[in-house]
Amino acid sequence: MDGTKHRILMVSDFFFPNFGGVESHIYYLSQCLLKLGHKVVVMTHAYGNRSGVRYVTNGLKVYYVPWRPFLMQNTLPTLFLTLPIVRTIIIREKISVVHGHQAFSTLCHEALMHARTMGYKVVFTDHSLYGFADAGSIHMNKVLQFTLADIDQAICVSHTSKENTVLRSGISPEKVFMVPNAVDTAMFTPSPKRLSCDEIVIVVISRLVYRKGADLLVEVIPDVCRLFPKVRFIIGGDGPKRVRLEEMREKFSLQDRVEMLGAVPHAQVRSVLISGHIFLNSSLTEAFCIAILEAASCGLLTVSTRVGGVPEVLPDDMIVLAEPAPEDMVRAVKKAIDMLPGIDPQVMHLRMKKLYSWDDVAKRTEIVYDRAMQSSTTNLLDRLPRYLTCGSWAGKLFCIVMIINYLLWRLLEFLQPAEGIEEVPDIRPLHSQLDSRDDSCEAQEKQI
Repeated sequence: MDGTKHRILMVSDFFFPNFGGVESHIYYLSQCLLKLGHKVVVMTHAYGNRSGVRYVTNGLKVYYVPWRPFLMQNTLPTLFLTLPIVRTIIIREKISVVHGHQAFSTLCHEALMHARTMGYKVVFTDHSLYGFADAGSIHMNKVLQFTLADIDQAICVSHTSKENTVLRSGISPEKVFMVPNAVDTAMFTPSPKRLSCDEIVIVVISRLVYRKGADLLVEVIPDVCRLFPKVRFIIGGDGPKRVRLEEMREKFSLQDRVEMLGAVPHAQVRSVLISGHIFLNSSLTEAFCIAILEAASCGLLTVSTRVGGVPEVLPDDMIVLAEPAPEDMVRAVKKAIDMLPGIDPQVMHLRMKKLYSWDDVAKRTEIVYDRAMQSSTTNLLDRLPRYLTCGSWAGKLFCIVMIINYLLWRLLEFLQPAEGIEEVPDIRPLHSQLDSRDDSCEAQEKQI
């Protein structure tokens, strides 16, 4: 690290008050970067009445731009309509690095495109895995190829995710860094009192959708309840597959052994986790899975499908892996139940504190920013050939899009010069102010 302090704009459609892995990643990473002395600003779309500029913990500034979600919390793709507001925010905040998150965030792709047009350094973090065969994946991979054709650096949350991103986008592996997620171990602590093993409680907290393996749960739960009379399930989460789980509960008369909590606020996740012994993850695809870290930090033994980057998350003695098939999942649950007497939640929590830290993630991300700032600055004519490699027809289309975007930017520069946009004063994070105040108090005490 060269010691340079960066001015970072985090961009994604996914942020507070919505909760999920991407939202948590952006929030915790931003907080730790603020502690390191960098300036961080977040840009996302409006959520309900939450629009305009807001400040969250430690003075983290969030721009809720007046775009409404179109589908699955994504804004409607507009290509060029976001250019004026992205340009204004970048100039007002004196941004040096634009950091986009999540491959299916429309706002992320458009902001990175505009930032490159304006000559700023850009970094992209991919949080998910995608296939190569279905229509949705083919479309998303082509969009990702367009965005990463002219990127400075990219980040993936696991080695499996890195391989997937390189294959899908064609980006050079040398440009891709692996920086894992982490967990706030201060928030996710075990129960002070160790639970009795007279009744085994298996906890599931997940969006109840196909990708998260809700259909697999429908087949696994009845078999586990039949084989282990002392096992009970607690299921937190909501989604279109919740109906199937409730039908399963009615069909097998498991109302007293399968508790459906519905959507669980993030602040209450810990209280649900510490009521169980085993955490069950049935995802069919997963780049990393922060939920596993949260469960392990609370002292739960994890049973998970062996998919994506999940095998990289925890040591073998803290997780039992299984193929995404009902029979193998049931076998893994049986193995986990046998392992429970040797599991100490407090010891597991201490191990998680050493394994994962958001401060470490921030320092590694800081290195990526330093590398991005060292990359050469190129003009439009030098950048266009990179888009031509995206396909015979797609490459030409991408070049046209970038040329139009460049002309619109030049038009904005003429109609509203950058000198006419007021730059906002920097507000130091609260902890920095307190530290400086403590230092001044100590100096005064020494003088006295």
